[in-house]
Amino acid sequence: MGSRLALNRMAESNSHKFGQVIGNTLEIAVEPMLRGIADKHNLYLDRKGERLARKSKKVTWIDVYENAHDLDYVFEREGSHSTIGAPVAFIEIAWRRYTKHSRNKAQEIQGAVRPLVSTYWKESPFAGAILAGDFTSGALTQLRSLNFKVLQFPYGTVIEATEEEEFARKVSAWENLPVARRLEAAQALLELNEQEVDRFKSLLEQAITRRIETIHVLPLHGAQTTHISVDAAIEFIESYNMRQAVLIQFSNTKS
Repeated sequence: MGSRLALNRMAESNSHKFGQVIGNTLEIAVEPMLRGIADKHNLYLDRKGERLARKSKKVTWIDVYENAHDLDYVFEREGSHSTIGAPVAFIEIAWRRYTKHSRNKAQEIQGAVRPLVSTYWKESPFAGAILAGDFTSGALTQLRSLNFKVLQFPYGTVIEATEEEEFARKVSAWENLPVARRLEAAQALLELNEQEVDRFKSLLEQAITRRIETIHVLPLHGAQTTHISVDAAIEFIESYNMRQAVLIQFSNTKS
């Protein structure tokens, strides 16, 4: 009984390590892609690690209710190593070997990103989820119904399905791979899912390059006005004097 329990624990440990390997491969694959898009459009890509603009190594944003949310990647307009910019994209990544907890993970991603999208609505930020492994159609539908753009790497394209006893061998093999071979594996992952990767990149670029050119405000009484920003339009509406506008319109009609 004791030896069987030990074997089960070993299998679980190797499975956990193998999941970490896949998670690391996913990050190695997608981060250069995201960084390339950020550089192309002169945006700052924030990720976990040292940054002068924040005290923690975590990428943490605060919503309108003062709740903190830790994220994987954030694209910022006018951001830098020393300055926090305006968030134009929030992207979470996740790996799941089995579908059992995929709905929970989808809800976790939703809970981290949706409040921030609402808080920074003026920026109309992109909400993205990059997933690898087995996720139920219900979990994916839930994210997409909330306007998340989803890039999924199915388990079959991540690695050939293995038995639990093979996890230790695969983990050991990966840990002994040189960096160049790991990069090759990450590139292969992108190539095997090229169509979905290109689609996700296109949707991301469409979102971060979107700009407001003009905002037209047409009061019930008075003339139409044009503004170049949301703030300017809001300021006009808040200061709008309907009574004065009606008097001016009446005066012009009499003339």
